[in-house]
Amino acid sequence: MLSLVSCIGRAVVLSAAVLVTTSITMSGEWGEEGVTYGQLGTDVMLECAGASPGAVPEWRWNGSPVLPEGSVVQQGQLTLQQAELSSEGLYSCHDASGLLLSSVTLRLGRVPGVPSVSCRASNYENFSCFWTSGTDTFLPTRYIATYRKKLRPGDERRRSPSSDVGQCVQDPAHPYSCTVSKSQFWSSYRMNVTEVNPLGANFRLLDFTMQAILKPDPPEDLRVEPVPSAPRRLRVSWEYPSSWPNEPHFQLKFRLQYRPVVHSSWSMVETANVSELITDALMGLEHVVRVSAKDFLDAGSWSEWSSGAWGRPALGALARLSGMDAVLPELHKHPLAPMPFARLGDGRRETSASVLAAFGWTETVDESKSSIVQSSSQLWRLRERSRQPPLRVLLKSSFPMGSFGKGGYHSGGSRSSCRWRGQ
Repeated sequence: MLSLVSCIGRAVVLSAAVLVTTSITMSGEWGEEGVTYGQLGTDVMLECAGASPGAVPEWRWNGSPVLPEGSVVQQGQLTLQQAELSSEGLYSCHDASGLLLSSVTLRLGRVPGVPSVSCRASNYENFSCFWTSGTDTFLPTRYIATYRKKLRPGDERRRSPSSDVGQCVQDPAHPYSCTVSKSQFWSSYRMNVTEVNPLGANFRLLDFTMQAILKPDPPEDLRVEPVPSAPRRLRVSWEYPSSWPNEPHFQLKFRLQYRPVVHSSWSMVETANVSELITDALMGLEHVVRVSAKDFLDAGSWSEWSSGAWGRPALGALARLSGMDAVLPELHKHPLAPMPFARLGDGRRETSASVLAAFGWTETVDESKSSIVQSSSQLWRLRERSRQPPLRVLLKSSFPMGSFGKGGYHSGGSRSSCRWRGQ
């Protein structure tokens, strides 16, 4: 029994000795000559290397005999109790005549915490991992990143100590990331990221499959073009991300979002093609378009959205003849200005639907006031509710056209007129 107690006591003493040595570490491999590292919040002891046995040296802090608060000098040793960051600096010890015996620069910090790690594959051939420190250590830090390909159940016996283990290559320009090339898409991996500083180390293990972390880069070379003589259409095209290998068995699908720049809500379509025809654009208004990508078989997640591209539908022949090709762009430049409207002087509606349809608007009739007032913003809200092109929802009939003249539209043989003016 006594021998067992003795062994336990020795183990406790050994553990305490290890803890003391981790609270203060000399320089060397960290490339800072004459630097000693201590742990914040612990008692840090400094020895006077050149002092004679039994002599009591004088300690100075940054050249001053005034030491940090709470410092204790005992038998030639300087102890900084519960050391704080403000206690960092140059410590020197001197003999009775003031002669310098030794000096050391003290830096204080913390043991590394568990790093936070995430991994992403921008294609099915490579993956990259990224990490951030679990705590601010205030000390120089290094990271060791390794990976192992996980075997299926039953294959462990065939694994050698070095098989399927590799170094995740770090780029000096990006110290918090690494890349593994020529990975296997159908395999599972375990990543080990270890954070090391002069006081100790900590690590994080992350298990994942390539399929789960697949996230393509955004599509590239996004283009928006008007369709001639089609005032409601825009043709959009793009290219696969350059990081995605061109292989027939690994295809992408795409999400396309678009909206007039004066509106905040998006419309979206999904396609497997690298082009799409928008058929419900609003005439005369500039539109913004963006696109994202995902593995065709739904592995992983959608890419980030591409940078936006802008385009405006071509104006129809009727709009060009009426002079509205100069008016409609102003609606984009001044989206808060009053929208134009048409009013029939005698209450008739014979030509109103055709006129407004030419500009991307349709009629809304107020029987009590005999007026036709409809703006593109109202139509956009109606289209969002119905998810149908505005003309199909609101336009019920079209009537014979009259002719355009100075000051507005005039229906043939009628006293009524359709004049455009601000509300």
